[in-house]
Amino acid sequence: MELLGNLLLIAIGAALINNFVLTYFVGICPFLGVSRRLDTAFGMGCAVTFVISVAALISWTMTEFVLRPGALVPGWILNLGARDTGAAEVDLSILSYIVYIFVIAASVQFVEMYVRKFYPALYKSFGVFLPLITTNCAILFACLEIMKHVNAREWGLVESMVLAIFGGVGFTIAIVLMAGIREELELADVPVAFRGAAITLVVAGILALAFMGFTGVGANIQKALTGETTASPADIRVESSGESAP
Repeated sequence: MELLGNLLLIAIGAALINNFVLTYFVGICPFLGVSRRLDTAFGMGCAVTFVISVAALISWTMTEFVLRPGALVPGWILNLGARDTGAAEVDLSILSYIVYIFVIAASVQFVEMYVRKFYPALYKSFGVFLPLITTNCAILFACLEIMKHVNAREWGLVESMVLAIFGGVGFTIAIVLMAGIREELELADVPVAFRGAAITLVVAGILALAFMGFTGVGANIQKALTGETTASPADIRVESSGESAP
């Protein structure tokens, strides 16, 4: 039950409360560049979700067995298969950025080949933006978040994959909402000074403010899962005055 509760908190946090795009402002390039049409935005969201999931799986494996302090593979290599206290001193986390960039680039190349072969129309609609997933910092951000929790021995593979998948879902939600608004803006009478990138950034800021409304949802869900109750204002007033409740 505790594991399911933690997974639920991670999922809701990645998709809504701590949305990668609208809270941490990562992945802004495809968010602004591929949000002109709903179909293209949804396709990009699905592609990013797939890439971020594959990259997270490989990144967790590399972090758990190679990069983190005391990982198995460096211990086996340096100690010829016998893990002793010297293995705990091996820390290759300094290579994490290089490893994650290569992992993301390989994942994007795989998705590009798959889409080009089976969905040529979608591939043509993406144009240059599909290779730009390689530079989507939301994917690197997810890998670094996974590394942080794996190094702290807080997360396993399941938690890491939930963060990646629902982080991609949150990216898809944000870019689809943005595309829907931008399609409506084409029919609106936007002032000349705000046309183009200006009104797009204003809308993105308003969306970010709207998603701030989810702040505190995670804490309330955690209280509901643990059975905690919040004191009512009347109870707080009685307690502060030192009187006994009736």
